[in-house]
Amino acid sequence: MDSVTEISGSALELPGLSPANADPELDALVREIIGRVADKWTMLALEVLEEHGPLRFTRVGELIGDVSQKMLTKTLRQMEADGLVVRTVFPVIPPRVEYHLTDLGRGLSEAFCGVWHWAEQHRDTIKASRLAFQERAAAAAQGD
Repeated sequence: MDSVTEISGSALELPGLSPANADPELDALVREIIGRVADKWTMLALEVLEEHGPLRFTRVGELIGDVSQKMLTKTLRQMEADGLVVRTVFPVIPPRVEYHLTDLGRGLSEAFCGVWHWAEQHRDTIKASRLAFQERAAAAAQGD
């Protein structure tokens, strides 16, 4: 393999890129972005804002479901810091705050959309695999 770089201890082939000409700054950025956006709350916030457009904080939380106010605040702040959402404060009493995706956020949402399509396409295979695994684990546990 002439085009391999290390990611978390495993080799990943990248066409036309070898460790000798890899961009360490880009590698660090990709790792950081994956760490920030690959959590379920960010992915769900992206999905909700993509599907529903600008939303108030409380409504984002309702549509995501089962997210604490603290975690939602942290998630939306990080998304804002990364340029994925814009937080707009309306000067009314009480203050009204809305969140909406930026073009950058919509682009990331489109990239994650592939995961949803993949899961939909392979749902039955995944279910069957999980069931077979559980059956093997149960059989192994009985054999001990």
